Amino acid sequence: MWRVTVNDRCVGSGSCIGIAPRHFRLDDVDQSYAVDTEVAPDDAVLDAAALCPMEAILVIDVETGDEPAGTR
Repeated sequence: MWRVTVNDRCVGSGSCIGIAPRHFRLDDVDQSYAVDTEVAPDDAVLDAAALCPMEAILVIDVETGDEPAGTR
């Protein structure tokens, strides 16, 4: 499982929603958040993290505590 968080650097570009719409939404102040904080590994989540213009998405492997390859 992966832990997915979006930090306060988010500017609400929406790129994560376009890339991984099942995993991200915008809140009422137009900042992204993870729909579920723990998800099964999914390449779309890695793509969203890698392409976030503010590098606001953090993906951590729950078991190892490391970022999966391909997040940055």
